Amino acid sequence: MADPGTGTRFGPGDNSRAARVIGMLFTAVWLVYLIQPVTTLFGHHHSALYTGGGLAIVVAFCAIYLSYVPSWPHPLPRAVFSVAALAALAAAACVLYAGTGASTLWIFVSSASGLLVPSRRWAVRAVIGCGVAYAIFCLTGHVDTTDFVLNLLPVVFVGLAVIGLRRLAEVTNELRQARETVAQLAASEERLRLARDMHDLTGQSLSMITLKSELAARLLRRLPEGPDRDRVRDEIEQVASVSRQTLHDIREAISGYRRPTLAVEIITARTALEAAGITPHDDADLTLLSGTFDPDAEAALAWCLREAVTNVVRHSGAKNCHVGLTHRSGILALDVHDDGHGHAGDAAGTGLRGMSERLAAVGGELEIVPGPARGFTVIASVPDRSGATVTS
Repeated sequence: MADPGTGTRFGPGDNSRAARVIGMLFTAVWLVYLIQPVTTLFGHHHSALYTGGGLAIVVAFCAIYLSYVPSWPHPLPRAVFSVAALAALAAAACVLYAGTGASTLWIFVSSASGLLVPSRRWAVRAVIGCGVAYAIFCLTGHVDTTDFVLNLLPVVFVGLAVIGLRRLAEVTNELRQARETVAQLAASEERLRLARDMHDLTGQSLSMITLKSELAARLLRRLPEGPDRDRVRDEIEQVASVSRQTLHDIREAISGYRRPTLAVEIITARTALEAAGITPHDDADLTLLSGTFDPDAEAALAWCLREAVTNVVRHSGAKNCHVGLTHRSGILALDVHDDGHGHAGDAAGTGLRGMSERLAAVGGELEIVPGPARGFTVIASVPDRSGATVTS
């Protein structure tokens, strides 16, 4: 039997409406194989109650299957319960309608198990369980040996195949995220290199032009007064003024290039945590909202994120670290929480004072919250003057 629907999408991370429609259609195509057991209900002069009950089971089975399987690789909440419901319907069909081809439903249950059970280990167990259930119901239902063997292989191997397909999609998605991370780090490094080059190449020269212009203006004052002297002095002073303003503008541009952002810092933080054996858990808003609100406020939050993660790595002894960005009554709040022993240490205390000073410069504040049993939470908040929308 052919592979029952796996809800294939345009890409492993594609959650657009078009992708959902395509996934739904692709999944529905495989349900055509249920036509054979349905036609059996009408072929032997069964009672209306018997036929209606069988149709109800098939319709409920298809509805649950189409509601949850196409949601892969972003399963809906309680997707595991949908697998249990499909298994229950398949078992009921095999018990009440033995000999009508109802055992075919286990192929679809196996496919759904391979896609919707989160843990691969439990997914394999669920697929094997589907194979065992199929064998038991076939033996008790006196299914023909040839049909039993022909469908047993799809029941097991289709489920294992979609587990492999899911893993391939996960690896592809991880590779895509890694490429995005590398691109962002490369762009950040290029900005820093450009900032250094601008400072090295132009800063010293402009400073020298400014000093020489001011010196020339002072030397001109020693010459006899006259219209030519005054005109030359004005021109030199304008050169000095333009040089000072250009130097100021370049320094502003360099500070903008060097200003940390949440998008870059969360990437660095994730790498540092993973290198220390700490599992990072971060909100997508940290990247999505980077650059959408006040740059000075974001820089302060980015510095706090860097320092807080450094404290977690050096002092917490944690296994997990959660980083989130929330919006509360015109306040943007960055919270970093770990499940370590909750002791910051003297070195960390110095860093916390630095974080508090940076936040105070932009009208923000720092809050330290020890966990009830374990852990340590750092909450850095700044005023939201841009109206950024964050999902709490």
